[in-house]
Amino acid sequence: MIDEMSPTPFYVQLADLLAKRIEDGELEPGQLLPSEAHIQQQYGVARGTVRAALKLLRERGLIVTMPQRGSYVRRK
Repeated sequence: MIDEMSPTPFYVQLADLLAKRIEDGELEPGQLLPSEAHIQQQYGVARGTVRAALKLLRERGLIVTMPQRGSYVRRK
């Protein structure tokens, strides 16, 4: 969960949580990530936080986003 007392920004914490789910195989290569709205509700964060976290995951090479189709776990 997101630690509100941590000095780490929420979007970095969220990206790390999603990255762990990918690394643990909970989110498999080629799998569609939950929607922004779903992630927002699940982790209790703002939409901008979700978007920043997904951007960070793209920069890390863990996901790929296709316009109008969503974000997917990148295949290795």
